[in-house]
Amino acid sequence: MYPSKKSMVLKAFDSSELSAISRLFSASVIQEIARKGSSPLFARLVKESSLLDSIKLTDPIKTLFKNAFSILRKKDNRHEYIYKAAIMHKVLLGVHSLQTASMLSEFRVDKCRADTVILNGTSTVYEIKSERDNLEKLEKQIAAYRNIFASVNVITGENHLDAVAKIVPDDVGILLLTDRHQIREIKESKDLPCRTKPEVIFDSIQLNEAKKILDLMGIETPAFPNTQAYQVLRNFFITMDPENTHSAMVKVLKNTRSLLPLDNFIQKLPSSLQAAAITTPLRKQDRERLINVLDTPVYDAITNWN
Repeated sequence: MYPSKKSMVLKAFDSSELSAISRLFSASVIQEIARKGSSPLFARLVKESSLLDSIKLTDPIKTLFKNAFSILRKKDNRHEYIYKAAIMHKVLLGVHSLQTASMLSEFRVDKCRADTVILNGTSTVYEIKSERDNLEKLEKQIAAYRNIFASVNVITGENHLDAVAKIVPDDVGILLLTDRHQIREIKESKDLPCRTKPEVIFDSIQLNEAKKILDLMGIETPAFPNTQAYQVLRNFFITMDPENTHSAMVKVLKNTRSLLPLDNFIQKLPSSLQAAAITTPLRKQDRERLINVLDTPVYDAITNWN
């Protein structure tokens, strides 16, 4: 029989504990569990997080993930992952579907990384500024995103609303993640594909995607050696129409980065881990392993995964 602990009233967690809790949803933990069926990092983070004080050790680790998610959802604890989960559930799966839209995470734009991008009939970026973030880089990030995405939004907590409003241009939307985990529009973003820059689009995508965009737009390219592919293709993009290039980019990336193959996998996961499944690359054979491992008792994980 496993030793057990009684559930406790939700305690206050310090910054180091919250950091450990948030890292449970990181790509490194999810990938390790999926690939190996165990994760020493997971076991260590669980012990550092104090989560063991509020669960039974006979509970499966999916219950621990659920509890961790509930803790991070609390207003003063909210972490970037909670915001991504809200966007996934309320926008990607709530307004759209995996058949009609795709979601990109940590999409590289210049020297920035866009937190979350939704591609449907247009492109919409969501820059996350949680209660625990600062706004030092926001102006630079917004400037970069306006060069590639038609619609730009900042999603944040109440503590940042006034400051964000002073930083962002008129065309950038402001969204609030409420205490009830709903997304409320404070200021609507403008859809402006005309302001995008084809050369920035090119620098943010893969070469095979750039070729697909040119093909879709009916632009024929001359034969060239692979060593010259980057410069030859980029020269085409520099001269292309912004709106048409943006439209082609959306169509191509929706296809090359489609999430539809993950639909069945995501439905089998608890809601606390669905955003992690979308944002973490996993091999097909590892997805079923992850689902099965989630039933492992917490005691077994922290005892045998070291």
